[in-house]
Amino acid sequence: MQQQPASSPSFSGLWIPLVTPFLRDGAVDHTALRTLVRRLAGEGIDGFVVCGSTGEAAALDEDEQLAVLDTVAAAAPELPRIMGVSGYHLGKMLGWIERLNQRALAGLLVPAPHYIRPSQEGLLQWFEAIAKASAAPIVVYDIPYRTGSTLALQTLLRLAAHPQIRAIKDCGGDTGKTQALTADGRLAVLAGEDAQIFSTVAQGGAGAIAASAHVRTRQFAQVIEHLRAGRLEQARSQWQPLLPLIELLFADANPGPLKALLAREGLIQEELRAPMTRASDAVRESLAGLLSRR
Repeated sequence: MQQQPASSPSFSGLWIPLVTPFLRDGAVDHTALRTLVRRLAGEGIDGFVVCGSTGEAAALDEDEQLAVLDTVAAAAPELPRIMGVSGYHLGKMLGWIERLNQRALAGLLVPAPHYIRPSQEGLLQWFEAIAKASAAPIVVYDIPYRTGSTLALQTLLRLAAHPQIRAIKDCGGDTGKTQALTADGRLAVLAGEDAQIFSTVAQGGAGAIAASAHVRTRQFAQVIEHLRAGRLEQARSQWQPLLPLIELLFADANPGPLKALLAREGLIQEELRAPMTRASDAVRESLAGLLSRR
């Protein structure tokens, strides 16, 4: 069992959804992962999300995911860790969560079951069953364009009443729903679309889970810090230069562009597992141009 974080997390501030580095032979590059985690840990972040979509978790088996989690825990034991879990077979999900309960986790990041598109009542039952089984709090991952299911506001408000469901990674694309959840206050609202960090936090959101923040990490953290302190002008001056970076990093399927940029900086090798592919030459050239202007 890994060392427990020193204090219970607030699910606020800047969380990094880690890429999973690979070697040329396709194996997980734990040396590069350890180096990357240690570098990011010193840049003012509040925690890590391990084995999310940015981490290509769908291409990792359970043992590989546990090994990645253990490497992150050993590299930065002082920072809390949220583990991404996803699927559509409830029994298998609960079995996987039972294994994860043996690790020290700040939370589980859980989306709706993909592909099958259950009713709102089915979604309630899904999240409640997972929350009951998990030793760690639940962060609901609202991302309809990946799962095919939209979590209605009333469903989320009912889930907010569950003592084990504490936060939401908001990729729902519904500004009204975001504002309502922020006003309700029971779930910590974390921006999940990087381009929405400023607007979400300015309206009272708790922070962000932001893949783009692998680079210019401290600048992203300062944007959130300024916004939460009401320093709008300072936040805006830090935020505006980040927008071209965010746009480029999502110009091709994530994490292709991000891995290209990290490889260019010598932190990882530019390797992905199928069906994910490398960034296009055009995106890679644009990223190189952006870096040269920093």
